[in-house]
Order: sequence, then structure tokens, then C-alpha cells
Amino acid sequence: MRLIERRRVLLRSGLLPLTLARAEAQTLAAPTGRVILTVSGKISATNEGDSARFDRAMLEAIGLASFTTATPWYDGPVTFEGVPMTKLLQRLGAQGEAVQAVALNDYSTEIPIADFAQHGVLLALKRDGNYLTVRDKGPLFIVYPYDSDPALKSPRYYGRSAWQVARLVVH
Repeated sequence: MRLIERRRVLLRSGLLPLTLARAEAQTLAAPTGRVILTVSGKISATNEGDSARFDRAMLEAIGLASFTTATPWYDGPVTFEGVPMTKLLQRLGAQGEAVQAVALNDYSTEIPIADFAQHGVLLALKRDGNYLTVRDKGPLFIVYPYDSDPALKSPRYYGRSAWQVARLVVH
């Protein structure tokens, strides 16, 4: 198997470190629907200047995952479905130590990139099978599987769980 093919296989399987993903990144298509996310910073795949803009269909095409967890914002456990943050950053050829998430209301939080693989963090598009709306913390909500580790049920991780996310900046 040629080296480039082997890297692609390892990247898709998640076995290639994120820092090596940069060489594998490809050009992104332009969004055809309403843009709901713009990513900038240390990324190599872009579709408008030095940024990557995504509509909902583009995010879903990266691949979705889900988990069910209790949160401080909803009564009882809920099921979130969205793009694993590790997959999104791999698709972008991201290199960095942290991601700054910026919400529609300009709330901003810094999230270590190591959190994404360690905890299986999602950029959620849906809650209990329904697309998130701006009134319900959407269109995008960064969520952790809080029930998977007691340490995640803390102000540190709740503060990293930005909702109404509009922009990500890779540092």
C-alpha cells in the first residue's frame, strides 16, 4: 500500500494523530444552504479565504454520532446527535492545542483539543431526534457525555459546553 493511501486509511480510522491530518486535508466544497458554522485559525481545508464555512448538510456529511446523557439544562437524560469534534477537526486538517467556540451572542469559551478525543465531544445538531433551534441552544451545541465520567459534571466542563455556536477558531 502506498504511503499516502495508508495515511488516508489511518486518518479515517482515527489512528493517525490530528497533527498529521493537515497534509491529508482537501479543499471543501462551498455551502449551498444557510451557513451555520465558520471555522478559522490553524486549518488547511478552506472554502472562503482562510475560513471553512459549513451548512447543515456539509456537517452531516462528515458523519454523525450520538449519546444519551443528563445535563443541567434539560429535565432528564436527552440524546444528542452531531458531528464528533475529532472528525470535524480532522476534515479541516486542523493543528492546534485549543479551539475557541464563539456563540451567536458572542459568548466565548476555550476548549482543549485533547478533550475531544478523550471524552467523545459532539458538535450537536439534534436533541432527541429534532434539530436544535436558536430557542433551544441551536443550531449547534458543544456537548460532553456528562454521564460517562463524574469529573465531567462540573463547572469546568459545563462552561466549555457552548450553545448557539456560530464560529470556531483553532489555536
